[in-house]
Order: sequence, then structure tokens, then C-alpha cells
Amino acid sequence: MAWRRSGHEGGHDAAPAGARLARQTTASLAGLLAERDMTRKDLAEQLGVSPGRVSQILSGDENLTLRSLAAVAESLDATIEITFRDASGAHKPHRADDDAASARLETAPASPLARTRHR
Repeated sequence: MAWRRSGHEGGHDAAPAGARLARQTTASLAGLLAERDMTRKDLAEQLGVSPGRVSQILSGDENLTLRSLAAVAESLDATIEITFRDASGAHKPHRADDDAASARLETAPASPLARTRHR
């Protein structure tokens, strides 16, 4: 896979970009917790995990999956948006609607059974 190869023609080292994305994600999550006046312990209870696990998630060093991020978002009744854009800013989407050029991930409403699983 090209993104795993560094120093090869056409390949890119994804480590710095991944670390930057992890920091942005955890900063966003920490901001949401602060807005909601929630502690790490509160989030741990919502997720059904230990406060230590939440600390790992918020450290920014954890390689989180989309599923684990979706579980966090679901437990907070929040959405996650993932958007790919041209890094140079030179390329504009062909459509006027920005959402047509972005990938959007929203958590589905949880069933009552799914909610009890996180408490």
C-alpha cells in the first residue's frame, strides 16, 4: 500500500498526517466534553469502559478505528464528519454544494438496548 511506504516514488509517510489527525480528533472530543460539562469518568460510564481507557483515547496516541469513534459519538449523541479536501486549496469541487464532495459519517440513533449497553 502506497501510504505505508516512505521514500518510494509516489508514496507518502502517513505517520505525521495520522498524528495530526489524532490530535485534532482528541482536541475536538475534549472540547465537546468541556462544552457538555462532562468528565472523563462520565464518558467512561457512558461507554461502559474504564476511565483509564478514556484517558488512552484522549491522549492522541491511540490508533482509533472508525467504529470506536462512532461508539464514542453515539454515547454522546453526537455526529462525526469526515471530509477530504485538496490540501493546496487550489482544486474546488465541481459542484456548488460542498457536501457533495465530502464523506459524512453520522451515527445512527441507538436502540434502547444499545444505550443500556454503554451505561
